[in-house]
Amino acid sequence: MLGILSAGIAPGAALLSYFYLKDQYGSEPFSVVLRTFLFGAFLVFPLAFIQYIFGAENIGQSELVNAFVLTGFLEEFFKWFILIYTVYQHVAFDEPYDGVVYGAAVSLGFATAENLVFLLANGLEHALGRAFLPVSSHALFGVIMGFYIGKGKFSDHSNRKWLALSLIVPFLLHGVYDYILLIQQKWLMMMVPFMIFLWWLGLRKVKKARLLSTIHFQKDLYINKTEYTSK
Repeated sequence: MLGILSAGIAPGAALLSYFYLKDQYGSEPFSVVLRTFLFGAFLVFPLAFIQYIFGAENIGQSELVNAFVLTGFLEEFFKWFILIYTVYQHVAFDEPYDGVVYGAAVSLGFATAENLVFLLANGLEHALGRAFLPVSSHALFGVIMGFYIGKGKFSDHSNRKWLALSLIVPFLLHGVYDYILLIQQKWLMMMVPFMIFLWWLGLRKVKKARLLSTIHFQKDLYINKTEYTSK
C-alpha cells in the first residue's frame, strides 16, 4: 500500500515542484497552491460518476465523442472553472507566470487522485507508464491553460480571447491525446511524437510566461518610480 501511495503521488508532486520553483518573482503561497491542488483532486469523483452514467446509458460512446467531449471537454472545463472562480481574482495571483503554477496545481491534483485510484485498482506495475503519460500530459494541459489565463488577466486588451483560448487549447489537446489512446492500433507510434510536441509546447509556454512576468514587473517598477519622482 505504501508503495502504491508513493508511486501515485510522487510524479505529480515532482512536476508541481518543478513548475512552482520556476517562479522567479516570489513563490506562490503554499496554502493557495495546495488548496488548488486539492480542488483538482476532488474533481475526479464527480467526473468519474458522470462518465460512468454516460457509459452505462450508452450515450456518446463513439471514440471521437468519448475522447473530445466526455473526457477532454468535461475534465478541462471543470479545471478551468476552478481556476476562474477560485484563483483568478485572488490577491496572490499577481503576475502572468502564476497562472502556470495554479494551472499545473489543479491539473496535477486531478492527475494524482486519478493515478492513485488506477494504481489501487490495477497494481504498481503500471506506475511508470502512468507517470510518463496521464500524469505528465495533465500537467502540460494545466500549464497551457494557466499560461492563457495569466496572459488574459494581465493583458491590456483581448482578455476574453485569452480566457477562451485557456479552455479551448487544452480541451483540444486533451481530446487528441485520448483519441490516440482509444483508436488502439499503433497508438504508441502516434503518442510518442504527440507527447514530444506537448512537452515542447508546454515548456515554450513556461518560457513565455516567465518573460511576461518580467515585463509585468518592469512595467510596475517604472510606474512606481514615475509616481515617486512626480511627488
